[in-house]
Amino acid sequence: MKSLKKLNHKLSSPEGQIEILDDAEAIDIPSFEDKLSDIGLSPLTPTNIEIFQVNVGKMCNQVCSHCHVDAGPDRKEIMTKETMQQCLDAIKGTDIQTVDLTGGAPEMNPHFRWFVEELSALGKHIIVRCNLTIILANPKYSDLPKFFKKHKVNVVSSLPYFTAKRTDAQRGEGVFEKSIKALQMLNEVGYGMEETGLKLDLVYNPAGAFLPGDQLSLETQFKNKLRAYNIEFNNLFTITNLPISRFLEYLVKTEKYEDYMHELVNAFNPAAAEGVMCRNTLSVSWDGYLYDCDFNQMLELKVNAPNHIRDFDLAALTSREIIINQHCYGCTAGAGSSCGGATT
Repeated sequence: MKSLKKLNHKLSSPEGQIEILDDAEAIDIPSFEDKLSDIGLSPLTPTNIEIFQVNVGKMCNQVCSHCHVDAGPDRKEIMTKETMQQCLDAIKGTDIQTVDLTGGAPEMNPHFRWFVEELSALGKHIIVRCNLTIILANPKYSDLPKFFKKHKVNVVSSLPYFTAKRTDAQRGEGVFEKSIKALQMLNEVGYGMEETGLKLDLVYNPAGAFLPGDQLSLETQFKNKLRAYNIEFNNLFTITNLPISRFLEYLVKTEKYEDYMHELVNAFNPAAAEGVMCRNTLSVSWDGYLYDCDFNQMLELKVNAPNHIRDFDLAALTSREIIINQHCYGCTAGAGSSCGGATT
């Protein structure tokens, strides 16, 4: 058995960014690399690059307790139009068909709509990870449902639960009510209706130090409960909370870190490991650097290849070795976890 490898976990605090758990307190669990070796998956390599996930900035109108991006209204990191153009140039003429826009609240980037329009002109499938409340945050965002519809954007929205108490506890007072209103606005223009082709998907993260329940069962519960508000949506994605950023801070403060890591290790699923999202997804940060996934991006673990979008090399990126560490257990526990939900 090997102890956790040294890794600088970044946490938010009133004093700014601090670093803790440099040696992870020598928790006695096997390294993730050894786990992959046992099933013949080490070194971990891409199967293909199908999804281009772009974080266009960390500015957000919310401060969610589980946010691994540590996003909020005070964050100033915003992708420039020049970097967006480099992204467009990189994927133009490639087989990469899906571009996944995230943040923060991606809509708060001043060049967001231009970027969507350019991606739409390239014929790309566009995903926008919308926190819902941004639609009601300011009159200038109120037409977002119609804008999304015009460009056939796949809207993916986080909704912690189908009750106000649990949702507001994780995302702030009044968020549930605003989220319901935003979902109704999306439904009004056709989102979530099978016959329109306008996809509206929801994301569920557990509210504590435990794995999400069965994705299909949760989807059925959410659909039944939200119909009381006349809301329809297509799919529910379950995402496991990874032990980084604000969630790591929560684990440490509540003394649940060690137990949670053991739970993740004990739930390791070889089938989920084969389908981890870093094998078909490339993550681009607000400043143009490239990462194997959104979580590695938050830990500043850049790819083993030319690592800036201006030096984009598809062949090198497709054949790279993926950087792994102990937080990767979160994506391989139980049914697996990705930005598209369970992997098995």
